[in-house]
Amino acid sequence: MIYLDNAATSWPKPEMVYRKVDQVLREQGGNSGRGSHKMSLAAGELIYEARMLASRLFHAESPETISFTYNATEALNLAIKGTLKPGDHVITSSMEHNSVSRPLHKLENNGIRTSKVLTSGERGLDLNALEAAFEKNTKLVVCSHISNVTGTLHPVKEIGELCRKRGVLFLLDAAQSAGMKEINVGEMKIDLLAFPGHKGLFGPQGTGGLYIREGLILDTLKEGGTGSDSEALFQPGKGPQRYESGTLNHSGIAGLAEGIKYVLSEGITAIEKKETALVNRLITGLQKIDGITVYGPKAGQARGSAVAFTIENTDLEAVSLIIDQSFDVAVRAGLQCAGDTHKTLGTIEKGGVIRISPGYFNTEQEIDICIDAIQRIVHGR
Repeated sequence: MIYLDNAATSWPKPEMVYRKVDQVLREQGGNSGRGSHKMSLAAGELIYEARMLASRLFHAESPETISFTYNATEALNLAIKGTLKPGDHVITSSMEHNSVSRPLHKLENNGIRTSKVLTSGERGLDLNALEAAFEKNTKLVVCSHISNVTGTLHPVKEIGELCRKRGVLFLLDAAQSAGMKEINVGEMKIDLLAFPGHKGLFGPQGTGGLYIREGLILDTLKEGGTGSDSEALFQPGKGPQRYESGTLNHSGIAGLAEGIKYVLSEGITAIEKKETALVNRLITGLQKIDGITVYGPKAGQARGSAVAFTIENTDLEAVSLIIDQSFDVAVRAGLQCAGDTHKTLGTIEKGGVIRISPGYFNTEQEIDICIDAIQRIVHGR
């Protein structure tokens, strides 16, 4: 199979990730913080190493600013619901994943008001429109780094500066950028950073995390055993244990640590360079096919690795199925869990888009095979 659905989850993983998960399950299966025996202590060391690597990757103040979750969705829910209170105002873009849009929509029933700033599919969030949206009670700005549909890149550093100047918290959804774009939480003035482990960081599914700026305390999303202060009925007063109730995905987090090691060894610059070249090749090839409309930044512009397109008068789900079954190429058709994005693009009535998302392990030959397959389907050959 030619796998081109890396925006959903990366595949394959580096070999070191597979080996580490297997080793931990077989040899280091203890529960961190739940005992003083060797296997429990070894599990604790694995978790700490992963915190240290994640903090290094994002240039965080310390490993203690990293709390592990089971995906970026849980991290976003923790950040949003742990920050906002009745009467607060929050600003977001009109091109967000449902992991942002749905929690905000639910909180509107609790007296929280949301402003969605109209966003360009090519240029991202407009800074003037963002500035105009601030109110006296604005508590939080939340947006994606890169759109999971179009690869649109938001001006993160500038957004962070606007927020910091006004004393407003800035939450960044790095689901499509962690491991592919350089992220420095200090320089970008990011207070909260949600990231998945299973995409650009090459970890297993069921892993992710939330960076919480030092000194910032959130309300908890869940309560329970943390391996510390067990005599108390309240959660620990600060992270990361405050936010990690219950048994962690130790083998998955160990695999995530290996994935981060791989990213650090290859280098973000090299990863971004290769993925950008593949995406530019893909966009250029698609634009040569009659009847295709490509959405988002053009070839050569700064962007992420997701490429979205429609085919005139064509059932996109059927095309996706044919590409898979007849050409053994994996892509994704539909709304990609981002209804607001498709409303902004005007693609709801079209049934969404076909999204192709190359990854670091894809090749130029695979991109060419995918383009040829689409050409044949469109022209009935």
